[in-house]
Amino acid sequence: MSQLSISSDAVSLRELLTGAEFLGADDIFVRSCASDSGACRNGDLFVALRGSRCDGHDFIEEAISNGARAVVAERALPIAVPTCVVADARDAYGRICQALAGHPSRFMRVIGVTGTNGKTTTAQLIASILRTAGRQTGLLSTLGYGDSVDSTPAELTTPASPTLAHWLGRMAKQQCSHAVIEVSSHAIAQRRIAGLEFAHVSLTNLGHDHLDFHGTLANYHHAKTQLFNYLSPAGLAVINSDDPASVENAPLLPNGVVTIGLRSAADLTASVVERHKSEQTFLLIAGNVTVPVRTAMIGDHHLYNCLMAAAVGLAEGIDLATIVRGLEAVRHVPGRLERIECGQPFGAYVDFAHTPDALAVSLEALREVTVGRIICVFGAGGNRDAIKRPLMGRAVESRADVVVVTTDNPRFEDPQTIAADIFSGFERFGEARWIADRTEAVQYALSLAGPDDCVLVAGRGHEPFQRVGHDRIALDDRDLVRRYLYNLEPGSPYGALMTVGNS
Repeated sequence: MSQLSISSDAVSLRELLTGAEFLGADDIFVRSCASDSGACRNGDLFVALRGSRCDGHDFIEEAISNGARAVVAERALPIAVPTCVVADARDAYGRICQALAGHPSRFMRVIGVTGTNGKTTTAQLIASILRTAGRQTGLLSTLGYGDSVDSTPAELTTPASPTLAHWLGRMAKQQCSHAVIEVSSHAIAQRRIAGLEFAHVSLTNLGHDHLDFHGTLANYHHAKTQLFNYLSPAGLAVINSDDPASVENAPLLPNGVVTIGLRSAADLTASVVERHKSEQTFLLIAGNVTVPVRTAMIGDHHLYNCLMAAAVGLAEGIDLATIVRGLEAVRHVPGRLERIECGQPFGAYVDFAHTPDALAVSLEALREVTVGRIICVFGAGGNRDAIKRPLMGRAVESRADVVVVTTDNPRFEDPQTIAADIFSGFERFGEARWIADRTEAVQYALSLAGPDDCVLVAGRGHEPFQRVGHDRIALDDRDLVRRYLYNLEPGSPYGALMTVGNS
């Protein structure tokens, strides 16, 4: 969605964008706007955005010829329509979209979740706690956009400014009291969330990712922590005290920070009681109060997610008993260390892990509940951060017993080049196997598994398509594993077992 319009009173840019300079008019009143010159309609405001590949300022004349009656730009230009000159057009665009939608976030409490790993699960847990407490809650995340009644698959983790405003508007119409938003570093850097004010912000952790976009690790970490600038004056931040980068980069906030942790002193902490392949029980400790939590999702990383969500629940005045019920209600999150159970004599999991830290965390979680070998099949995305590839290889080689490297979403990059980058991080790359075809690689990994072993298929998680060049090829890792285990694919030895077991 690159165009947004409303039918209510027009928005005054002079009132909305303080400090802007107006050329050709004292003010500009807006009822609709667009950032794509080709999508402009008669009467639209065109907002010229600078991107990595092209500059919207170069398409202003096209926008005007398509009907744009005014322009927002970052510099004065000799054009025939009124111009609003701003220092940051992306920030202005976000604010304009929110204003055109009627500032829906002002009618609900907005909660943001950012970080390198764990964002999606933490956002799901927060939404579950709020809904368990009877709060009408909308959710925008990698897994989809929902207004508490209807939902749709997500195009981006955090939608573009007009889509974000559109969905918040839908939440307001559904009388949502809360909106939970998973906020990516791209969204923060591109100011998609401009015009929003967050009641709470959770920073799960800061690791290595997206250097293809941000350039350096410092830039990436800086982008993440800019989300704190969108906190309301009374807003609270939740920080992982066990994550040094989060502690180092989190700014000092006037209302302080709520901390969570397992190893260091924190406001909320947890202690594992028991852990199995299909569930774990832990004690959630908040001050002088301790409550047991039993969740079908395993690993220390999930404890951090639960603590993050619990901290937000407590900040919203929800009692611990309700918080526990909200945490336990989330039986799984699609593609997040999701256990695939088809009666096979070994563990099988599909995980979205696509960073060195995430792979390490998932493999360590599985090591705790695996008696036999861990077999890991994974790859790395093409046309994305290449610096992390050898680090991913090192993380897997040091934690898995058998490694199969394959394609992830190669996009427009040579899969063998990606694989070579991954193998450059290995100390004993000759012991790993390279199988380019992902279906064949997953089937091979599953064929190696014996009783008490565990197979982890990592990298793509919930994604239903594999991106190869311009093509989107239907390929869901979870379905791929199930088809093999149910003997729907050639070479699977488990079909007869399934038939006998189910007779």
